[in-house]
Amino acid sequence: MSTSNSLKVLVVGCGNMGASHAMAFHLMEGVTICGLVSTGKSKELLDEKLGGGFPLFNDYTEALEKTSPDAVCISTYPDTHEAFAIMAFEKGCHVFMEKPIADSVAGAERVAAAAKKAGKKLVIGYILRHHPSWIKFIEIAQELGKPLVMRMNLNQQSHGYMWDVHRNLMKSLSPIVDCGVHYIDVMCQMVRSKPIQVSAIGARLTNDIPEGNYNYGQLQIRFEDGSVGWYEAGWGPMISETAFFVKDVIGPKGSVSIVAKNAAAAGQSDSVASHTKTESLRWHHADIDTKNEFTKPDEWIDLTDEPDHQELCNREQAFFLKAIHDDIDLTDHVDDAVNSLKIAFACDESVRTGKVVSL
Repeated sequence: MSTSNSLKVLVVGCGNMGASHAMAFHLMEGVTICGLVSTGKSKELLDEKLGGGFPLFNDYTEALEKTSPDAVCISTYPDTHEAFAIMAFEKGCHVFMEKPIADSVAGAERVAAAAKKAGKKLVIGYILRHHPSWIKFIEIAQELGKPLVMRMNLNQQSHGYMWDVHRNLMKSLSPIVDCGVHYIDVMCQMVRSKPIQVSAIGARLTNDIPEGNYNYGQLQIRFEDGSVGWYEAGWGPMISETAFFVKDVIGPKGSVSIVAKNAAAAGQSDSVASHTKTESLRWHHADIDTKNEFTKPDEWIDLTDEPDHQELCNREQAFFLKAIHDDIDLTDHVDDAVNSLKIAFACDESVRTGKVVSL
C-alpha cells in the first residue's frame, strides 16, 4: 500500500522467502514496493501474485540505480548477500536480509561495518525471534537451571522444487551453516554463555552437489557455563523422515520440548511452513518426593497466538519498519547474527578438518 510518504522498498530475490517478505510489504501501510529483482521467472510470478504492475528487473545494480529505494529486502542465495548489502548501504538504504548475513565470517563483519558506517538499519531474518512459542520455549529453557543440554535438528527430505533450492544453496554453504545459524542463535539466547569449543561431522550423500561440500551434518557446542548443544541437518531425497523434528532442552530442574504433531508428520520435512510450527510446548518438572516419584505433572502449553509462516514474515517486516522509524539500536541484533555465523563456520571447519575447534 502506498502513500506519498511511503518507505520505498526494493525486493531482491522473489522465491520462497522473498515472496513472503514482498507480500508483507504489500500489506503494510506506509510501504511501497518500488521493484522486484530476480534472475529467473520468480519475479513475474510474484508480480502476478501481488496484483501486477510492479517494475521488474533482472539486474540488481540497475534496479538500485533506477528505483532509488529507501530500503532493500535481500532474499537471494547466500553468496550474494555481502555484495548486495554493501551496495545498498553505499546507496544510503536500510537493509533487511535473510540469514545468514554472509557466506563467510569476514564477509559478515564487512556487512556489519558497512551498516554502521552508513548509519542505516540492518535486520537479519531470524524468523524464530518473532514467534511467540519460540520466545516462550527460550524463556522456559532459561528457568531449567544450568547447565543446559540442547538437542535440535531439522532434517529435510527435499524433492522437486525444494531439492533445486537446496542444491543451489549448497553451491556456497553446507546445511549446518545455512540452516544451523538459526538454531545456534536459539541456543545462544537460551544459555547467554560464551561458546568455547565445537566439533562436527558431515557426509556427502550425493554427487548432485559440489565436490568438497556435504549435505548431512551434525554439530556439537560446549559453552563456558558447562552447557552443551547439538544440531543436525540433512538435505536431499535420501534423508530419513524418522525423528527429523527434534526441539528439546534439558536442565537440572526438568525439560521443555516442542511437540509439533502435525508439523512433524510424514511429508512435512521439506515444507517451509512447517518449520516454524510449534503447536505445543511440553514442560516437564524434575521435582521428586522421598520415593523418587514426580510431584508435579507435565505442563502442556498451547499458545493461542500461533502465527503461520506469512504472519511471521509480516511481524519481521513490522519490526524492520519500527527499527527504521523509531531508530532502534540494532547493535546486539547484528552482533548476534555475526556470532552465530562464526560458530557455524567453526563447525564447518571441524567437519572439513576432522578436528575439534576452539573458539
